[in-house]
Amino acid sequence: MKRDLISMLDVKDDLNDIIALSIKLKRQSKKGKRIEHLKRKTLGMMFEKPSTRTRVSFETGMTLLGGHAIFLSSNDIQLGRGESIEDTALVLSRYVDMIMYRAKSSEAMRELAKHATVPVINGLDNKEHPCQVITDLMTIQEHKGRLKGLQFVYLGDGNNNMAHSYLLGCGIAGMNIRIVAPKQYWPEKYYREEAKKLGITVEITDKLQNATKDADVIATDTWVSMGDEAEKEKRVKEFKGYTVDTMLMSAAKPDAIFLHCLPAYYGYEVTRDVAYGSQSVIFDEAENRLWAQIGIMVTLYRCMFP
Repeated sequence: MKRDLISMLDVKDDLNDIIALSIKLKRQSKKGKRIEHLKRKTLGMMFEKPSTRTRVSFETGMTLLGGHAIFLSSNDIQLGRGESIEDTALVLSRYVDMIMYRAKSSEAMRELAKHATVPVINGLDNKEHPCQVITDLMTIQEHKGRLKGLQFVYLGDGNNNMAHSYLLGCGIAGMNIRIVAPKQYWPEKYYREEAKKLGITVEITDKLQNATKDADVIATDTWVSMGDEAEKEKRVKEFKGYTVDTMLMSAAKPDAIFLHCLPAYYGYEVTRDVAYGSQSVIFDEAENRLWAQIGIMVTLYRCMFP
């Protein structure tokens, strides 16, 4: 049965299994064992937005799995020059065994998945970033030994793909979440409500006082996402005070860890001393994009070809 990863809700029933598989394959590979579960398989990678980490981690992941990845930039695909998403999906499905799509819009993402006959993985769209949040949850599991019952705090832009996927991901994992953001940047109601349905405590606030109290995990993201560059001056002004600094970190639990999916802009969403401090795990997190995506690809392929 074809299975896609478009939203965090698509892994609602087996998130822990995917994380466990990712950690297992990481350990096996680092011990020198071959993990070629997708031998001679091909991943087609469609990029409407560029990304260092997404491209390198998926390409390396397919190589380790014994397969091959094909990079298709916006100049290589015909979507912007008249070809329909439906035709693109149907044609690519005849060539490749899996598609990773880094899209400008969630509507295009869902349309591609609807018509593709092979698994589609969301490498990012304007609403969600599930691969990154599965990566982050894997990183928390490695450092904390558990997910359920932890207090997760996210500061900064609460109305972006990371905040939305964190809400759903924390809900599925059983982690309570607090999003601290200016009111005009609060998450969409849909994601807040879906997270609450999953049985966790969801706090949305613009108050910086006690923002990181009792936090086990603190995360942030860039204030100026790709496509928002024209709003940089405005956003920097509106996010003033929401920088994750040593003061905010010291108000959390002593063993709290810091996450950032990178690239980071030091002095804006986080200070350099926090990003490079003893509580930061951002480079473990960056590496885990590779291993989490390996676990995702193997899981989706096994669903289609058990």
